[in-house]
Parts: sequence; C-alpha cells; structure tokens
Amino acid sequence: MNFQSTILITPGLGNSGEQHWQTLWEKQFSDFKRIEQKDWDTPVCSDWTKVIDEVVMQYDPANVILVGHSLACTTIASWAKQYNRKIKGALLVAPSDTEAPTYPAGTTGFTPMTLFRLPFPSIVVTSTNDYYVTLDRATQFADAWGSELVVIGEAGHINVAAGFGEWPAGLEILRRLDNGL
Repeated sequence: MNFQSTILITPGLGNSGEQHWQTLWEKQFSDFKRIEQKDWDTPVCSDWTKVIDEVVMQYDPANVILVGHSLACTTIASWAKQYNRKIKGALLVAPSDTEAPTYPAGTTGFTPMTLFRLPFPSIVVTSTNDYYVTLDRATQFADAWGSELVVIGEAGHINVAAGFGEWPAGLEILRRLDNGL
C-alpha cells in the first residue's frame, strides 16, 4: 500500500511511543515523516504551530496530509487558523478537549479550543469513551472544523493503552484523504 501524498505524522503531548500506531505507521512507510517538536512534555501552542508550519513548507503544501493524535489535533486547528495553508487534508484522531477539567496541566496556549472551519478536508476519528474528550465535544469540534466525523465505538484514547498498535482501519481512513475523499 503506497500513498501519493506527503504524510506528516504529528504526535501529541509526550510524543508517540514505539508501539503507538503513529510510530508503527512511520516505520511501515519510509516516506511518512514525523514532525519533531522541541518540547513534548510542556508544550507551548505557538511553538508547536510554528514547527508545523516550518515542516509543511518544506514540501508542496497542496500534497501534504497531517496525521494528528490528541493534542496535535488542537495544534493543527490552531496552525490552520494562524497560517491558513491549503494542504491536502488532515486526519485528526482522538482530539483532546484542552478546556476539560480532566485535561493534564503543563500546556500553554491551547485554550480556548480553536473552533472554525479548516481550510482543507479533514476527518475526525473519535471513540465513545475517550477520557480526554466526550463524544459530544468531539462532535462539536468536527462540526466546527468542517470535518467528517468517524466514531469507532469504545476505543478509549485510540492509543497503545487502548489496544491500538498498527491500526489498519486507521490506514484505510487515511487512504480516503490520500485519494481526495
């Protein structure tokens, strides 16, 4: 399975570990590239958005798909509002609700949530029992961002702790963006 787009893996808080689906995808597809943030544990939104923009602009933005997980989804929305780049699309998996009282401390500038129509196609993938976002809030984010919403049932935060390793179903969703929805 080859992809025609430039796929930029965009991890969230703490980066994605060795068994996380983002890392496994990156290992499986040599042309997938990871956006490396300078500070994975105490992120500043303006720093993260700047890094995303610097990396996206190394490629043809019209052929870039960002694959975000958790806090990276919020970052991608903030980046899109600030820089207004026309990329091919974004896969936004398990977006964190940074306004929720249960969201971990240590992040700066990720509130309020950026709620506006993204200037590119996007798909939000969420579960019914994610401890970082309720289904209602994930639905609100998808509506505001103009994203297609895919609810995959009781899948937690769609990470290693929830049993997600290679996640072939996620690759099929990404394939839809790669093919232009």
